[in-house]
Amino acid sequence: MIRVVVVDDHPLYRQALADTVGAAPELQLAGAAGDGDAGLKLIRDLDPDVAIVDVRLGRHDGPDIARAIEQSSLRTRILFISAHDDGATVHRALAAGGNGFLTKDAGSIEIRRAIIGILRGEVVLAPSAQAQLTAELRRQCLPEHPLLTEREQQMLEHIAEGQTVAEIATDLYLSQATVKCHLRSLYAKLEVGERAAAVATAMRRGLLS
Repeated sequence: MIRVVVVDDHPLYRQALADTVGAAPELQLAGAAGDGDAGLKLIRDLDPDVAIVDVRLGRHDGPDIARAIEQSSLRTRILFISAHDDGATVHRALAAGGNGFLTKDAGSIEIRRAIIGILRGEVVLAPSAQAQLTAELRRQCLPEHPLLTEREQQMLEHIAEGQTVAEIATDLYLSQATVKCHLRSLYAKLEVGERAAAVATAMRRGLLS
């Protein structure tokens, strides 16, 4: 039996994943969690073969879990699942140590095949995620292409100055929702989860003077 843990912050989808695992004769649901902290504790306590992990989980997201597992030399393989399949998200998930990436419209058969595949040592990607990842890698290989867009660079400079979302929105004549969207994109590209880490990482990469 392949023991599986499910980590997703959406209750209905988490239950759907649990039902998919429970219905498969070769799989056993070892446990389920609704946030990154609980998910990582569950993985450490139960030592499952595979963890199906949502990429975006809030304070400690999917890539954080993958990095912690890798650093702890745990054997659990990570199958990421997400509603977002843009190149930056897929790249960030796999770079953190993910063994596969599916989108949330994947069916039960696709999920079961992915679990078995990554246990065989395969890297399993949804077709759309594969295309987006290829485009992202090509983009990163272009030396003339900046890592950050002009707007993302503005966001970086404003948060480095300690400004709040509301203050940035006022200064740039944007809505707070738009500012938050640009910040999420900035954090994804820098592979961080919050502003202090973004500033520190940007300074190391020479993106801030």
